[in-house]
Amino acid sequence: MTTITGARTAPAGILGFPVAPMDRNGQLDVQAFERNVGFLIDEGLSAIFVACGSGEFHALSHQDYRLMVETAMSVAQDKVPVYTGVGGNITHALELAKLSEVLGADGYLILPPYLIEAEQEGLYRYLNAIVSSTDLNAIVYQRDNCVLTLNTLQRLLVHPQLVGLKDGLGNMDLNIELTQTIGSRLRWLNGMPMAEVTMPAYVQLGFSAYSSAISNYIPHISRLFYDALLGGDQALLSELYRHVILPINAIRRQRKGYAVALIKAGMQIVGQPVGTDVRPPIVPVEEEHYRKLEQIIKVAFDRFPKPGVSTKEENVPS
Repeated sequence: MTTITGARTAPAGILGFPVAPMDRNGQLDVQAFERNVGFLIDEGLSAIFVACGSGEFHALSHQDYRLMVETAMSVAQDKVPVYTGVGGNITHALELAKLSEVLGADGYLILPPYLIEAEQEGLYRYLNAIVSSTDLNAIVYQRDNCVLTLNTLQRLLVHPQLVGLKDGLGNMDLNIELTQTIGSRLRWLNGMPMAEVTMPAYVQLGFSAYSSAISNYIPHISRLFYDALLGGDQALLSELYRHVILPINAIRRQRKGYAVALIKAGMQIVGQPVGTDVRPPIVPVEEEHYRKLEQIIKVAFDRFPKPGVSTKEENVPS
């Protein structure tokens, strides 16, 4: 269990969310997934979140899910915490929570319930059932049809297993109310799409962690960005925004589902062979957008070379 001075806590810093690679037959490519997890750990990300949004949780079979968790645990070997994604219908969520505990995960990220637009009492019952079902750390993902009021979140704080809230909603009024009322009882994670775009605002509210999609293919940019943000290097932040972060975000916003598909495209571009196929209903990146991403990644390596590595040694698109 992740601890700080004996207390439960969620991971801080830059969080890694590996993809779910597919082979030519549409099956989970376990070896490619293993390389993805190992890459994120080697690049210094502070935790691995398996089978969540980037890992196409919506389309995984039970066998795929088990394989991904087992593989991540084997690669991590206690170097970093491993969290899983649980959610969807309540029966499925409880099954995955228990499986995560059996396989030795450190905790799980609770994704929104399936389809239903619930009342606060319904959301409370859903989350309460999952959080209380195991002794693992639990993080609630606030987004879509799972948006909690302050009162609902406070009711869940009786569970020491609840260690964090990840915000993918972007309601800053609500974020201020939650963070300034609850404070350090929870760790606050930025889970907005392309979280680098909003992280300067989130840091001011006490958010100390964020999920970085681009860390799957340009993790040195993620680290450069976060260090510049925490160090107050506004000039470097502006350069990163202008040449890398905002251009990638502009592509990501072109199509629904690019939050996942664009990661695989970026990985393919830098020489991590995961393919660009994604599971329905997500669509793959279109050729025009792929070529634009290729050029942005080239700029990223040319203007912001990875420390200690020459440009010639990088897998940089020419």
